[in-house]
Amino acid sequence: MAIVRIPTPLRRLTNGNAEVEADGATIAELIDNLESNYEGLKKRICDENGTVRRFVNIYINDEDIRFLDNADTELEPDDVVSIIPAIAGGNGTGTAR
Repeated sequence: MAIVRIPTPLRRLTNGNAEVEADGATIAELIDNLESNYEGLKKRICDENGTVRRFVNIYINDEDIRFLDNADTELEPDDVVSIIPAIAGGNGTGTAR
């Protein structure tokens, strides 16, 4: 089973757990497994077509799945998967205030 790190905004769906275990040969299967155990999680990670939302970043052992095979990226049982929502902000000028 892979370890899945859950971001704070989604922890209410995982009974407050920051990490959960999930099965799946690919990221897509892992997301389906998460949904079967934590209802409502998939619709926050994926759009209506099942594609990972553009503002959600998923990493396997610190590698962004967008540079691998996206949701078809294969998993090993001891992988650590991190779900990280994109954070927007700043003043739009490229400088901090």
